[in-house]
Amino acid sequence: MKDKFYQYIQNLQDTITSKLEAIDGLATFKEDIWKRPEGGGGRTRVIENGSVFEKGGVNISGVHGKLPKSMQTYFNVGDVDFFACGLSLVLHPKNPMVPTVHANWRYFEMYDEKGQIIDSWFGGGQDLTPYYLFEEDAIHFHQVCKTACDKHNADFYEQYKSKCDEYFWNSHRNEARGIGGLFFDYCKETKTMSMENWYNFVTEVGNSFLECYVPIVEKRKALKYSEEQRNWQEIRRGRYVEFNLVHDKGTLFGLKTNGRIESILMSLPPHVQWVYDHHPESGSNEEKLIKVLKHPKNWL
Repeated sequence: MKDKFYQYIQNLQDTITSKLEAIDGLATFKEDIWKRPEGGGGRTRVIENGSVFEKGGVNISGVHGKLPKSMQTYFNVGDVDFFACGLSLVLHPKNPMVPTVHANWRYFEMYDEKGQIIDSWFGGGQDLTPYYLFEEDAIHFHQVCKTACDKHNADFYEQYKSKCDEYFWNSHRNEARGIGGLFFDYCKETKTMSMENWYNFVTEVGNSFLECYVPIVEKRKALKYSEEQRNWQEIRRGRYVEFNLVHDKGTLFGLKTNGRIESILMSLPPHVQWVYDHHPESGSNEEKLIKVLKHPKNWL
């Protein structure tokens, strides 16, 4: 399974980066192949200063070795070996009318001293972080997510949409990071779902990503915006950074397993503001967004 999934994310990375380069039309992805001293490595691809994308990364990695003590405590296991692979992407567009997007699809295995698999699971999801709320974009994104889920289980969309709202929550701000999408983790073999079934589901969601996001980018990338709207985008990006550094499990796992720091922190935008005690104007489009972030909606 690990070889099959790693091959899948390699191909998906190629598909996604090719499409994004075509949309941007100016910048191309710079590629870094890197190795992790303890075992494994990855292929980082970063795009910067484009006509559409100010900064973005579409990264894959496959790492293995001894599970560090801090993660043994987290997973409540003893001395075990692990393998983890995944594709992680974040795109920060230049135009504040185009939302930031994040997605991740991953697979994890743990082994006993004989090298036998003692646990394995899939995880992942995709979520949207707009700066200005276009309700039809939110509906489109969630509809594509639901269509992918429904092919595998009628309950998945509602279940994983709720988990997404719960996970991407900046508790110290009492607001959501964005307008959600899907989030699933610890997807393990059960009586009704084999690992092959989970593979089919996770790859279905992965394959839906471009359909979720590209139409929104195409529709919004040429819209005019003001300096004030750009400032708002940078203030909201600050909240994005706060979530990634304070709450995000993927960031934590990377930092605690001696991951490659440049790849882990590629999710951070290049221009951000923290304005003291900032509140949007009453009745403004900026306030409209905040109201939705305080109370996550059912978009469908």
